[in-house]
Amino acid sequence: TEAINSQFGDGTARSLDSRSIRVQQPATYQGDVVAFVADLENIEIEPAGPARIVVNERTGTIVMGKDVRISTVAVSHGNLNLMISESIEVSQPNPLAAGTTVAAPVTTINAVEEEGNLVVLEMGVNIGDIAKALNAIGATPRDLIAIFQAIKAAGALQGELVIL
Repeated sequence: TEAINSQFGDGTARSLDSRSIRVQQPATYQGDVVAFVADLENIEIEPAGPARIVVNERTGTIVMGKDVRISTVAVSHGNLNLMISESIEVSQPNPLAAGTTVAAPVTTINAVEEEGNLVVLEMGVNIGDIAKALNAIGATPRDLIAIFQAIKAAGALQGELVIL
């Protein structure tokens, strides 16, 4: 929708669901549907790939897309503690500026290797951030694989886990 709206103006396209877009013919193309469809077809759109983690258990290789996220879940794995929280930071322009108020998520991740505890991971956290935090404390690929498999089994992985 962003590419279409930037080409033809805001409100031209809106998402109906994850696979469908409703497009309304702009007034500038009134009476010329063929030209509108031709211009619409020429817009380059970069589709998002599926949220996926691919794991090779034999070699310990893990490949993941940037869009893999998790729902709220509690994790404990051996002596690894994982603390993740996500808060919303609001950026509001001053009253005389022509800007708009924007809310952006801010993720804080802290990984510590100590006595095992149950840790709660907040909804919407990026799985890549979890991997970075675990790698920072020396977690092995096998640890990551076990944690990702458990998150998937708990139904908290918002994506696909492919095991080779």
